[in-house]
Amino acid sequence: MGLHNGGCELRFSSSRCFGCLAAGWAVAFAGLHFFWALGGDVGLDVSSGERLASERPAWFVAGGLWGVGLLCLVGAAVALGLQRRGVHGRRWRALRWLGVAICVLLLARGLFVEVLLIAGVSTVDGISAAQKFWTLALWNPWFILGGLLFGLAARSFSKGMAVGRQREP
Repeated sequence: MGLHNGGCELRFSSSRCFGCLAAGWAVAFAGLHFFWALGGDVGLDVSSGERLASERPAWFVAGGLWGVGLLCLVGAAVALGLQRRGVHGRRWRALRWLGVAICVLLLARGLFVEVLLIAGVSTVDGISAAQKFWTLALWNPWFILGGLLFGLAARSFSKGMAVGRQREP
């Protein structure tokens, strides 16, 4: 995609755009988890449930908040890697597959929980009406958005590298 500005052309690579958006998504999600891990409570009860939000057991804070926040930062690093050009061989395949794996994980989580909640499956009946609403309206769409961004970044990264290899003699 190009933008023309007084005869000057600026080029934007779609993988760089999607990679940047995916990294931003991951950093925002990490920041929210770190906020909760440091004692913030806005939105935690409708995300994890009232019991976990009020009791904050050590395993939940360590794994569910700090751990997920750190994993999100790893995801942001992968997304930034999907912006790079000149990556070949094993690193190219690893980045591409990590991007695809993150995409599948986020989409599966978002869509699976959405379907369970909409269908009213009995195993999820123990959640409050507010938690169900916010999960359907905010959290699951957020996971789906992240999955789509990582998928588009991985797809654009693969296409960009394939095009780059075709141009070489």
